[in-house]
This record gives sequence, structure tokens and C-alpha cells, in this order.
Amino acid sequence: MRKTLLFVVIFGFSFSIQAQKYSKEEIDSMYTIVEVVKEKLAKFKHIKVMAVGDIMMGTNFPNESYMPPEGKGPFDDVHTVLLEADILFGNLEGTLTDEGENAKRCSDPSKCYSFRSPEYFGKYLEEAGFDVMSIANNHIGDFGNIGIKNTAKTLEKHDIAYAGIFAKESTIFEKDGITYGFCAFAPNKDCVKIHNLTNAKRIVTELKQKADIVIVSFHGGAEGFKHTHVPRKTERFYGEDRGDVYRFAHTMIDTGADIVIGHGPHVSRAFEVYKNKFIAYSLGNFCTYSRFSLGGVKAYAPIAEIDIDTEGNFIKGKLHSAKQIDEVYPFIDEKKGALKEIKKLTEEDFPESKLIFNEDGSFTQQKD
Repeated sequence: MRKTLLFVVIFGFSFSIQAQKYSKEEIDSMYTIVEVVKEKLAKFKHIKVMAVGDIMMGTNFPNESYMPPEGKGPFDDVHTVLLEADILFGNLEGTLTDEGENAKRCSDPSKCYSFRSPEYFGKYLEEAGFDVMSIANNHIGDFGNIGIKNTAKTLEKHDIAYAGIFAKESTIFEKDGITYGFCAFAPNKDCVKIHNLTNAKRIVTELKQKADIVIVSFHGGAEGFKHTHVPRKTERFYGEDRGDVYRFAHTMIDTGADIVIGHGPHVSRAFEVYKNKFIAYSLGNFCTYSRFSLGGVKAYAPIAEIDIDTEGNFIKGKLHSAKQIDEVYPFIDEKKGALKEIKKLTEEDFPESKLIFNEDGSFTQQKD
């Protein structure tokens, strides 16, 4: 896309050399086109990508008691931050469907963690400004194939790009003259597999040939308080292979990805800059109404703001510290718990990245 715009600019100027062949109106029109294209090129020296973790805005399964009261939107208290994004990403942890039976075997439905948000909740995602979402996780199949299809249909209705299932392993979308490629992976049965690096490399390679910026998402790693660190090896949890997220993230960047965004452990994990590309290993819970454990560090709901150049290279970032408590949607945390946690984990797990965090949440990479 950038090459196309540059061609238009060059063509416009060369065309104007022969101005004597054209009327004043035609010349004015040509110069207008050139100036508009120049303005677009100048605007995108930096691209502001914002990313958040798990989103489950409320479920009517097993009953309506797990639905939020009417009147307050899920993102009202963080909306002003989210609106600053050029591109906004989140992980949809569940389904958006008005149909479907629970696909999990549960003798006691109250102890069955299946998430079914009404389709009209899609409007909240659109109003918050979400551009792209992962649906590769262990809850996208909670209500079978109809739940998956209705979730996809709902996101499409609200003009939100998505990927991560077999029927949609990747997607390409355009915004403000920049073309983005996106793909998502998870260890779960309904999703494009995080374990299959050969297939993942193929997908990223194909996206790189078509898009200016390639974003990769993964749902992986062990869960909970004991798993805030990135172990740099395969992680197992409840007997499942949850992937080697360190190897996966590095392989994706080696293949051509520009940003890698992780989620799944329900806790925050470290940031890393590898080969000038940004990695978030887990952005934890973000907007998870009821049915989620939100004690301690699980309550942190970080908003990662990443400035990249038009080649996808990391320039700077800012971590906005939000927080949740049970049955209360995310709000800005004046104590900055998420910032303190991710700063500590980054310094411990990836000192080689030399990321310097400031009190206002901004962070940069120290240069040698």
C-alpha cells in the first residue's frame, strides 16, 4: 500500500511537468490528489497499536444472573484511552451468539465455565473502537459450530476483523491507507494450532507478502499466580500442552511478524523487544464480567500502547494500568498495579531487552 501511494505521488509530479496540455481545473485536481496522498504518508510515520487481553462482557449461561445490569457499557471507564489507538486489538474469550447448546459435559451447569454473550454485545466492541480480535482460545467452541459461526457473523456485522479458527486462519484489513495482516493461534481443538510452527510460518509468510504490518496473536501458556514468568520451554497445565510461547513468538518474528500479542494465563506477563519488534507475553484479563477469578494480580487489566514505524519496528510504548474487581468493568487504576507488575516481570525475564519504564507508564528501549 505504501508503495502504491508513493507511485501516485511520483506520477502526480511527473504528470504536472506537462501541465500545458491540461486545463486549470485538471491541474488543480491533480495537485489536490498529490497533497492528500502526501498528507497520508506523513501521518503514518508512527502507528499507535493498542492491545488488551481477555474480553468476556457477560454470559447468559447457565442463567441470566451472570449478565451485567443495563445502563453501563463495558468500556465506559477506559474509553478515552482506547480511542487514542490507530489499531485496537483484544482477545474475545467466549462467543457472541443467541443460539447454541452448551458443548461441554457438565453435571452441574453452575460449575461449567461456558461463555455465551448475546449478539447485541457486539455493539460495545464497535463503539469502543476495536479493529481486530482473536477468537483462538479455549472458549470459542463453548456452544458448538453455531456459536462459532454466529460469533464470526456478529464481528463481521460490526466491521471487526478476526482470525484464529480453521475457517478463518488469517485476515487482511485496511485502515487509513495501511494494510494489516492478522493471524491467531491456540492449543485448543477449534483453533489454528500454536504447536504447528510450520503451518504458522506459512501463514505469516503469506501475510507478509500482502500486508504492510503483520500482527500475530497467541493464546498459550500455563495459568494463574504461579505462572507469571515466561519459562522459555513448553508449558503444561491440567495435562495439556499449552505451547512454548517464547519459541513461538521468536519464530513468528523471525518469519516476518511485526507485533506478537499473547493472552491466556489470566495474569500479566513480561514485555520483550526482539529484533526491534514488540512482544507482549500475556495481557491477562481485561473485561471479564463475573465467572472469572480476579484476586490479586489477576485483577490487573493492562492496556499496552505501542508506537511502531511503518516497517513495524518498535519506537516507544506506554502501559495504561486498568483494573477489574468482580462484577465491575475495567477502570483506570491510580495505584498502577499493572505497570508495577509488568515492569518487574520484564526486568526479571528479559533484561536483554533493556526496556526502561517510567512512572507515567511510558517505556522505551535503552540504546547501547
